[in-house]
Amino acid sequence: MSDHPASRFHGTEGTSFPALKADWYGQRVRGVWPLTGRADEMAYISRVISPAFRSGGVVLAGAAGVGKTRLAREALAEARERGMIVRWATATASAGKVPLGAFAPLGAAGGDLTNVIRRVVDTAADGESADRDLVVIIDDAHLLDEISASLLYQVVSRQLATVIVTIRTGEPAPDAVTALWKDGYLDRLEVLPLAEKETVLLLEAVLAGPVDSAAARQMWSLAQGNTLYLWQLVAGEREARRLREVRGVWRWHGKPRLSPGLIELVRARMGDLPGLIRETVDLLAVEEPLGLALLGGLTDARAVEEAEERGLATVEADGRRLLVRLAHPLYGEARRSSMGLLRARRLRGRLAVALAGTGARRADDVLRRAVLAVDSDLEPDPHLLTAAARSASSLGDLQLAEKLARAAVNAGGTFDSRLLLGYTLGWLDRGVESDRELAILGELVQDDTERVLVTFARAGNFYWNLHQPDKAEAVLDEADRAIADNSARPVLTSMRAAFHVWLGRPHEAVRHGLDALTYQDLPDESLILASWGVVAGLGVLGRIDEARPVLPRGYAAAGRLGDGPILGMGLRDLHILGLRLAGFLHEAETVARAYHDEHRDSLGPSYLMGIALMGHTALLRGQVETSIRWLREAHAGFTESGSGSGGWELRCLMSLTQALAISGETAAARQALADMEAQWHPGFVLYEPDMTLAKAWVAAVEGATSEAIRIVRTAATAAGDAGLFAWEVLALHTAVRFGDRSVAARLSSLAPRVHGPGAPAAAMHAAALAADDGDALRAASVRLEEAGDRLSAADAAAQAAAAYSRHGHRGAAHAAVTRAVQLAPSSGGRTPALAAVDRTLPLTAREREIVTLAIHGLSNLAIANRLFISVRTVEGHLYRASAKLGASGRAELAALLSGD
Repeated sequence: MSDHPASRFHGTEGTSFPALKADWYGQRVRGVWPLTGRADEMAYISRVISPAFRSGGVVLAGAAGVGKTRLAREALAEARERGMIVRWATATASAGKVPLGAFAPLGAAGGDLTNVIRRVVDTAADGESADRDLVVIIDDAHLLDEISASLLYQVVSRQLATVIVTIRTGEPAPDAVTALWKDGYLDRLEVLPLAEKETVLLLEAVLAGPVDSAAARQMWSLAQGNTLYLWQLVAGEREARRLREVRGVWRWHGKPRLSPGLIELVRARMGDLPGLIRETVDLLAVEEPLGLALLGGLTDARAVEEAEERGLATVEADGRRLLVRLAHPLYGEARRSSMGLLRARRLRGRLAVALAGTGARRADDVLRRAVLAVDSDLEPDPHLLTAAARSASSLGDLQLAEKLARAAVNAGGTFDSRLLLGYTLGWLDRGVESDRELAILGELVQDDTERVLVTFARAGNFYWNLHQPDKAEAVLDEADRAIADNSARPVLTSMRAAFHVWLGRPHEAVRHGLDALTYQDLPDESLILASWGVVAGLGVLGRIDEARPVLPRGYAAAGRLGDGPILGMGLRDLHILGLRLAGFLHEAETVARAYHDEHRDSLGPSYLMGIALMGHTALLRGQVETSIRWLREAHAGFTESGSGSGGWELRCLMSLTQALAISGETAAARQALADMEAQWHPGFVLYEPDMTLAKAWVAAVEGATSEAIRIVRTAATAAGDAGLFAWEVLALHTAVRFGDRSVAARLSSLAPRVHGPGAPAAAMHAAALAADDGDALRAASVRLEEAGDRLSAADAAAQAAAAYSRHGHRGAAHAAVTRAVQLAPSSGGRTPALAAVDRTLPLTAREREIVTLAIHGLSNLAIANRLFISVRTVEGHLYRASAKLGASGRAELAALLSGD
């Protein structure tokens, strides 16, 4: 016999209305799918069933699968916990054909309505104590027969029980059920689908770990907040191992294939699809949205109207056009899953021809036509496929770009299609395949322009994907000797600028980059690479302000390329590096967020790079836990997609190692450090200082502070000898944060030579630490916070507390500790300086938390409510904290910790 409560009610094992057991509910439902995103609804339901509220009950209305029954079950469990008599009935279509069928087990058959009502209530109470309140829950009440609905109406109107009813919106219901809220006896509560944020929380609770942002967004988009669909989707994709955990992050790989159970649910919701309505829905399943005129021309205008009226499709205005799309994303998935290959090819061909007939007036029409045509019954058009592949590449959909470019080559494509295929394979981190295609193309070049284009692609592939920077430079040299057309040389010069900056030769990078940028007709790809050399070269030299005039031109070129997956992101990454080294941390965050927001719905590397940038800048701002979340997600994505060996996964690991170390996850930090060293890229000399800083942070948090200082001092000396003054400042300031008092003079001499607020703030911090001056350290903390470097500011405040303590300034020491504690929680960090705070301020974590709230003006009651503890507990913690600090009360405690 089924475990579902409905089967218990409609079964043959007795005539009573059996009570559900809370342990069944906890084991079978709560443990798997925790209730998420329904706090407001549950607060209302809790009030409805409260005896003090004296409500008649509530109608829970919503679409199938949104969670009405789940809320009703939560109400059942809560009512039982309160000691109330609770009875559950589920109406069904079959029971609805029998008068009083839903209430038959409660003795509802026969007699006049008054006697029937009395028997139902007596049977529901089942002899239990009369002073206990009765709660009756009717699931799917829209399926009740008319007499059962009338009986329900009488129970509610006579206030014989608190009644909770669920109904499905859009379905006809008996008049007596509708009257429950229309006549004002019950409130109607609309149960809406879960929002995207709530869906993410639910997924992470169910999967017991973080979920990749793109995967969570895609699942929400498909299920549209419907928890029943989401349950089926997650179950099916986990079973197929397309939804799996990668490096601690749940990722969804590939396109979903709906489980049979989910297909049945969706088909039941769609209903029968006769004739032209089926054709209309299937055309939309193949491609959506479609213009109303185009779709009507392929099927029939009346069929489109009927599809809209039946809730299968929606029509929306787009300027002067009307666009038609399916009413739910899963409708398309369900129809495609049952569509035969030949039918799908025919429909794609019809749509491709129809779109061509519109004249391809819109930007995405070429790509849409090609995607339809490549898997249709039409003959391939290499020119269309090449143009579409270029569009897909610019949008970051590299898998699609490869598919289209390869189809163009196979269809007899031109030089452009094979060059694009070679580029795309490189972006996909398939360097060997890329070089094979490009080598073939190199034998077919007709002039110096084509030779330079192939060289540009091959050299980049050797450098980033095949880890052969020497070979990459040799390819450039060979081409330089072979070409006679001097107008083509700036393309090679721009690539040299990029190589120089990544190989740690900033002076050469700036010189070659500026040289290339003197040519006004420089291709956009070359313009971006020349900008790399200038921006990053000047950035590490400490002259980022001189690079600002170059940035608009580089970003404009990236925009014209569609801000493709690598080049535009690379410019932003190097721009952020320069801003970071100069101390313009707010601006760095702005640049990262702009790229992330622009590409959050993109596919492939551009999306992963966007979240990696967010992770890098979160770490700069001291938001360590946030940084770890972003970087772990990016790292998992690069690992699974195989697009990380070009260096992007390595960049993630550099920041992730530091973030994990600062957060106190030393074992994870040590593993990330090992992974980073194993993946070291010989062409990433530019970022060697970051790798060194990562090693130093791991040593520092493991307690080897002197070793950490030695590591960063060595890195600083090497950077200074190479003229990389911005890197030198960062390394020396890291040593100051570790407690090194010997670098103040060198930082003082560097401060006027390095652009931005970072160097002067670091010099101020170093001088204050060397002087053991608490006031100066506190001032340095304020200055660092203003620059956006909260974690360094927390370190300076912690060091100020230690200095005050050494000089016997107890009140100032406590105030500095309070400042350090206030700065540190937002960062999630535990640096060596912050680790010493606990020894300076002898308070427990809870005492410190309560004291901090108290000095911000919260009353004892407000603190108790906020922390979910009693007022007496708050008073006890404040008393003990005052005793430890020698304060006589709240006012003196606040004055002591504020330094007054």
